[in-house]
Amino acid sequence: MRHLLFVFSLTFILSSCNQQIKNTETEEIVLPNQNSVPVLVIHAGAGSISPGMLSTKEEQERDSALHEALHIGYEILNNGGTAMQAVEKTIMYMEDCPYFNAGKGSVFNANGEVENDASIMDGTSLTAGAVAGIKGVKNPILLAKLVKDSTKHVMLRGEGASVFADKMGVTRVNKDYFFTEQR
Repeated sequence: MRHLLFVFSLTFILSSCNQQIKNTETEEIVLPNQNSVPVLVIHAGAGSISPGMLSTKEEQERDSALHEALHIGYEILNNGGTAMQAVEKTIMYMEDCPYFNAGKGSVFNANGEVENDASIMDGTSLTAGAVAGIKGVKNPILLAKLVKDSTKHVMLRGEGASVFADKMGVTRVNKDYFFTEQR
């Protein structure tokens, strides 16, 4: 029996991104070890590709896309960008790439439709934004970021998220956009 729900989990761990940490007891600013480097960890989806399902060429293309995703994030950080920018752009790449269970190439639900979720957190400001069950949004991560930055909410889902997407002018696509031959 097909799973009714596939969860796409993409996790980024960014450590020591030149944040200043305030020691509340002494009011001093403590900088992280200047020799530390940021670390990006990506997860490309769950439950949809069984061993042997992809040809050698398809596996190589998927692996190349994973490396490109990491490259995008590291380039942003190495050029002085923020952790939030690195996360946003890396996830956008993965949402646009048909090899991952996010955005284009998502697994269909039991009704044959694509519903996407996305979330983003900022450890510096302790803010977060998320969308769930969203249809027709090309890059759900952008909508999640707008929830974080432009509302008092942490999560919007379904029809409410769609109304918000239209209000904010995010790029919408028809359901055929998400279709890939593999899915």
